[in-house]
Amino acid sequence: MLAYAAQGVSGESSSQTGGQIRGYLTGTDAALTGLADVFRKLVVETKVESPDTYEVFIQMLEHDAHAAQAAIRLALVQPAISSQLVDNLNASIHVRTLLTDLFLVDEILKQRLVESDRSSAS
Repeated sequence: MLAYAAQGVSGESSSQTGGQIRGYLTGTDAALTGLADVFRKLVVETKVESPDTYEVFIQMLEHDAHAAQAAIRLALVQPAISSQLVDNLNASIHVRTLLTDLFLVDEILKQRLVESDRSSAS
């Protein structure tokens, strides 16, 4: 998305990668559907301590995913997706918040995998 935003094009037909941006955004929208449920399932499967604390975070993640989806879907219904539109989407606090949530989830899962590997090796 950053590369497309930097091209300065007025619409998808103005760029060789223009058609790809709509496909990328469509894929992102699809991936966000059910994202919280995936993390919820991992919490159950790994039998974490304090599952209620995780559930509160998962509810926030779900809310943030819906907010980011709303922005992405707004972009998708436009007849042309310009570089400026994608740049503004990248800057959206809703998209940034979701990314920060995902970075946190990623770090938690990596730590749990390392701990699991250590336990298996013992």
